[in-house]
Amino acid sequence: MAVPAISVSPYWELTFDADGDVDGPERDRLLAEVNGRGVRDLLVFAHGWNNERSGATRLYDHFFAPVPSLAPRAHLGYVGVIWPSMMFADEPIPDFPPSAAAEIPRPTRPLLDENSRHALLEVFPGNATLVEQIARLLEQHPDDDASLEEFGRLVRLLVEARPGGPQAAFDADMLAEGVPESAPEMLFGDTRQACQDFAQALEQVDSADGQAQGTEGFSFTPKGVWDGAHELLRQATYYAMKRRAGTVGERGLGRVIGQLAQAAPNVRVHLIGHSFGGRLVSFALRGLPDGVHTVKSVTLLQGAFSHYAFAARLPDDPHASGVLHGQQNRIDGPLVCCYSRFDSALGTLYPLASRMADDDQSLAGEAPSAAGEAAGPVEGFGIGDLLGRKWGAMGHDGVQAVDGTQGFVLADALRRALPASGCVNIDASAVVCNGGPPSGAHSDIVHRELAQVVLAAGRVG
Repeated sequence: MAVPAISVSPYWELTFDADGDVDGPERDRLLAEVNGRGVRDLLVFAHGWNNERSGATRLYDHFFAPVPSLAPRAHLGYVGVIWPSMMFADEPIPDFPPSAAAEIPRPTRPLLDENSRHALLEVFPGNATLVEQIARLLEQHPDDDASLEEFGRLVRLLVEARPGGPQAAFDADMLAEGVPESAPEMLFGDTRQACQDFAQALEQVDSADGQAQGTEGFSFTPKGVWDGAHELLRQATYYAMKRRAGTVGERGLGRVIGQLAQAAPNVRVHLIGHSFGGRLVSFALRGLPDGVHTVKSVTLLQGAFSHYAFAARLPDDPHASGVLHGQQNRIDGPLVCCYSRFDSALGTLYPLASRMADDDQSLAGEAPSAAGEAAGPVEGFGIGDLLGRKWGAMGHDGVQAVDGTQGFVLADALRRALPASGCVNIDASAVVCNGGPPSGAHSDIVHRELAQVVLAAGRVG
C-alpha cells in the first residue's frame, strides 16, 4: 500500500491488527529507509477513536503541519500508527471538514445511524446480526425491563465481554488500573439502572455544554432510558477499544520500536498518543525489549485510561500498583500528560463507565475541597466530580499518585524548559476547549501549542 501524501516528509505508516500484528511491508520500509533519510528525531503518533484510515491520516497531517516551522533545524521523520478503533458518528471533531466528521443532526430519539453501524461492523467483524438487533431495539425503544436486559445481553456478545474470560473487556490489566472486579456492573448488573445512570450523565454533559456556550435561556431535551442504552453501547465499545489499544501497544508497537533501535540506533523516538492512542503508546513501553533506550519522550493528549496507571500504590489499595507502574522509567526523557477540564468524555462519562454509581449520593456528586477531599454536595458538581477522583482518566486531570510529578499550565510550559525526566502534567484547557456533547473537547487536539509541547518534551531542535 502506498504511503499517503501529507504536508510533512518523510512520513511512514505502521498498520496493526487487533492482535498487535504489524503490516510487514510497512514496517520493513520504515526500517530500511529511516537511516537513509537522515532522520534524527522520529515522531510516532497513535490516534484514538477513529473510523477509517483516511481520518487518521488527516489527523496526523493537521497535527504535524506546524512542526517543521517550530523546529526548522531538526532532522525529523514522522510515523502515523493505524489500528482498528472506532468512534460513533455523532461525535464531531473540532475544526475538521465534514468528510472527517459529518455534521449529523442529533436525533430526538436514540438511534444507531448507518455510519455507526458500519463502524461497528468494521471493528467487530462477523456480527451483522447482532448489530441489526441492537439497532432495532434502539429504534423501537420498548419500555420494558425484558427488552433492556436483551439489549444488555446483545452488547455483551458484541464486545465479547465474559466474566473471567480471556477476552473479557474488563481484564486483569484494567483491574490494575484501579478498576475493581465490580466494574463489569455496567454490562453484568442491572441494565435499566445502568441506562438510567448514563441518561443522567448525558443530561449533565448537555447542560454543561449549554452553560459553557453562554446560551441565554438554554434548555436541553431530557434523556430517557434508551438514550442511556445508546451510551451504554458506546461505552462498552470503548472499553473493548481500550483493551485493544493495550494489546497493540505492547505486542505490536513496542516490538517495532525494538527492531527500529537495532536498525537505526541513533534515531531518537518520540511517542504521541491521543485518547486510547495514549494507552497504546504507554503500553508500548511495556513491550520494549530489554536494553532499548531510544524512546526520548512520550506525550499523552487527552489520554483515555486511568490516571493511576503509573502509580506505585493505588490510593484505595496500598497493596496494588498501576498496570504501568515504573514504565515511565523506560523513557530516556519525560512522560508528558496534557489534560483538559472541558473533556466531557473523560470528565463525566469515563469515570461513570469505569465504576457505575450504585447509590443516590454518588449520583448527586460532591465538590472537592482544596485538599482534594469530598466537602459535601454542591450545586454544579455531578457524577464525574465524585467518581473522577477514584475512577478518573489521564486526559481529565493528569497523572496521579506518582511521586515527583510536576504540573504546569500550558502557557508556563511553553515558556520554560520541561523537566528532563519523570511525569509532567500540563493543563491544556486554554486550547483544548471546543466540542459539543457527548464528548466535549476530547478531540480538540490539533493546536500549534500542543505540537510545541511534543517538541519541548523531546528537546527536539
